Amino acid sequence: MAAPRKYLVRDFNRYITCFLCRGYLIKPTTVTECLHTFCKSCIVQHFEESNECPQCGIQVHETNPLEMLRLDKTLEEIIFKLVPDLREKEEQQEVDFWRKTKSKGNGEDGPLPKRARLGDDDDGDEDGSERGGDYHRSDPQIAICLDCLRNNGQSGESTVKSLMKKFIRCSTRVTVGTIKKFLCLKLKLPSSYELDVLCNGEIMGKDHTLEFIYRTRWRLQEESAYPMVLEYRPRIDFG
Repeated sequence: MAAPRKYLVRDFNRYITCFLCRGYLIKPTTVTECLHTFCKSCIVQHFEESNECPQCGIQVHETNPLEMLRLDKTLEEIIFKLVPDLREKEEQQEVDFWRKTKSKGNGEDGPLPKRARLGDDDDGDEDGSERGGDYHRSDPQIAICLDCLRNNGQSGESTVKSLMKKFIRCSTRVTVGTIKKFLCLKLKLPSSYELDVLCNGEIMGKDHTLEFIYRTRWRLQEESAYPMVLEYRPRIDFG
C-alpha cells in the first residue's frame, strides 16, 4: 500500500500568498465583488489610487471600494498554522518598526491605531483585535436559500447544477452581482457565465442588495416564510 503523500507548505503557496507583495497573506482581506484575497495593508494602499481589483481588473465600487472588503479570520488562522513562526515574526517586525520610528523622534509611545496606519476606518481593541476591520460581518445578517430553477429543455441546464449546501447567511448589503459570482465559484463555472437570479419569479438586477429584495419583493409576498428564497438559472435571451 502506497504511503500517503506528504504536502509541503509550498504546495499551498498560490492560496496563501498576496498577489501584490508576493509574501504570505498578513491579515488576509477579501474583495467581496470578485473573491480575490490580499494582505490588508496591500489592498487598502492599492484602493487609495484605484477602485479596481488589482488581480482581475473589475471595478469593485464606483466611489468607495473599501466598503467591499472583508477580513478572513479563518484563512489567517490556517496560514499561521501552515507557516511556523509567521505570527511571531510579524508581531516582532511591527514592534521593531515602531521602535525605529520612535527613535527617529516620532514621539509616539507605541503603534498608532489601525486607522492612522492604514487609512481605513478600523479601531483596534485593547487586545489587538479589530472590530471595524471585518467590514461586513458587523452588518445585519440575512439567511437565504439559493435554489436551482429548472425548466425542461432549457439551454444550459446540464451545466448549472444545484448547490450541495444551498442555505447561506450573509450581509444584507450583499448584491445580486456578488451572489452570481459566488454561484459561479461554487458551481465551477467561468466567471463570465451569465446567470439569472430571481425572487418570486422576477429577475433581480445585479445592483439590488439582499435587503432591498427582502423589503420590496419577499416580505410583501411571503410574510411568514424564512429564509428568503432566491432562484438561479442560466440566463435566458429574450431577444
